[in-house]
Amino acid sequence: MRKTLFLILAILLLPPALAAPAKAPTAAQLRAQLKEVTQQRDDLKDRLAATESLQADLVEAQRSRDLARQETAASRKELEQMKAALADNQGGTESILNDLRKAKAEAAACQAALEALKGETEKRQKDGLVEGATVLLTPDITPAMPMNLNKITPKKSRKASAGVVVVNVLVSEKGDVLSARLLQGLRGDGPFVEKANRDCVEAAKLIVFDPARAADGKTKVRVWQGVGFMLD
Repeated sequence: MRKTLFLILAILLLPPALAAPAKAPTAAQLRAQLKEVTQQRDDLKDRLAATESLQADLVEAQRSRDLARQETAASRKELEQMKAALADNQGGTESILNDLRKAKAEAAACQAALEALKGETEKRQKDGLVEGATVLLTPDITPAMPMNLNKITPKKSRKASAGVVVVNVLVSEKGDVLSARLLQGLRGDGPFVEKANRDCVEAAKLIVFDPARAADGKTKVRVWQGVGFMLD
C-alpha cells in the first residue's frame, strides 16, 4: 500500500512536459541571411539596371570582358610567380589554379553575353530605328557633338599628375547627358588623383550636345561616346 502511494505521489510531482522553445537564430545565421538578402537585392538592382539601355549593357559587357581578360593575364602571371615560391605548398597552388579557372569562366561568360547583345543590336537595326533608340556608334551614325565643351574645365590638384581623362557619356536624343562613367583616369593613385577623376566625370554631365543622328540624318538617337579632358 505504501509503495502504491509513493508511486502515485511521485507521478503527481513530475513537472508537465513542456514544448522545447524554438531556438533563436544565431548571429552567424543572421549574418548569412543578411548577406543572402543583400546579394539578392544587388542582383535585382543589376537586372533592373540592365534593362535601362541595350547600348549601356553592350558597353558594360565589353568593358567586363576586357577586364576579365586583364585579370586572367594578371592571374596567369601571378600564378607562375607563386608556383616557384610555393613549390612545397600544393594546397596553395591548387587554390590559385581554381581562381584562374574561375577568371577564365567569367571571361567566357562575358564573351557570350557580348555576342548575345550584338545579335540583339543587329536585329533592332534591321527592324529600323525610332526616335530615342539607343544604338551602337557606327560609321553610319552621326555622333553627338558637344556644344559647350570649351566652357567645361574641371580643376586638377597640383598634387595629381597631369594627363588625359576620358569619360564615357550616354547622350540622349535631346542632347542631354543621362549617364557618365570613367573610362581612363589619371595615372597613379591616392585621394588627389581620385578627386580629379571624379571631377571630370561630374564635369562631363554638364556638357550639352547636338544629338546623334541615324543614317537618314533626321532620326535622333541615343549613343555612348567618349569625352576627353586634358589636365595639366
